[in-house]
Order: sequence, then C-alpha cells, then structure tokens
Amino acid sequence: MLEEFKSFVLGGNMVDMAVGIVIGAGFGTIVSSLVEDIILPPIGMLLGGVDFSAIFTVLKEGTPAAPYNSLAAAKSAGAVTINWGNFVNTLISFIIIAAAIFIVIKLLNKLRSGQQETPEESIVILSEIRDLLKNRQL
Repeated sequence: MLEEFKSFVLGGNMVDMAVGIVIGAGFGTIVSSLVEDIILPPIGMLLGGVDFSAIFTVLKEGTPAAPYNSLAAAKSAGAVTINWGNFVNTLISFIIIAAAIFIVIKLLNKLRSGQQETPEESIVILSEIRDLLKNRQL
C-alpha cells in the first residue's frame, strides 16, 4: 500500500495537478487584481463614483453605532454586515476566470481534434495497409 501511495504521489498526474494548482492560484491573484484595480474603477466612475468594495448593508450595529464611513469602520465597531460590493468583485472575478478557462479548454480541444485522425482517414490507412499486405503475400 505504501508503494502504491508513493507511485501515486510521484506519478506524472499528481505532479501535473500540483503545477496546475500553483498556476491556478497565481492566475486567481492576477484576475482579482484585474477586477479590483482595472475593471471596477471605471465602472464605478461611470456609476457616479461608486467604490464596490465599500458597498455594504448593516444588519446589526456595533459600538459605536452606525453610520459607518467604510466597511473597515463597521467591522472594527463589531457591526454585522452584508458585503454586497465584495460579492460583486468576487462574482466578476469568477466570470472572468470561467471565461478564460472556457477559452483555454476550447483551444486545447481544437488542437487535439486537429491531431487526431478522422474515421475516414483511419479507414483509408487501414485499407492501404491491407492492400500492401495482400500484394506482399502474392
């Protein structure tokens, strides 16, 4: 059982998965920065200077009581909040990541399908091999 585990851990699939996880984590950081630092500021500006990370609803006031100038102030006061703006940031990040993964998988499938033989090509090749073998026997 130990040998099987060792084979699994050191096998190519596990190493490939580990590399994918590391690259995915880095990609997630890049997308988060893209959303928070590049995409949302112009959208917020178009909507009248809205900072999405500052949009929240107070469910229960803390000490001192509301109003709070920022989400950080509400949290430091111990208020219970729903952080709508952070959710919007995360949702946009997810959509961008999903779109990027979709495009990459679509391109990989296109490359793979270009490398594989079609059934017609396989039939032609097999027929040629059959004919060569038939001629060789005579």
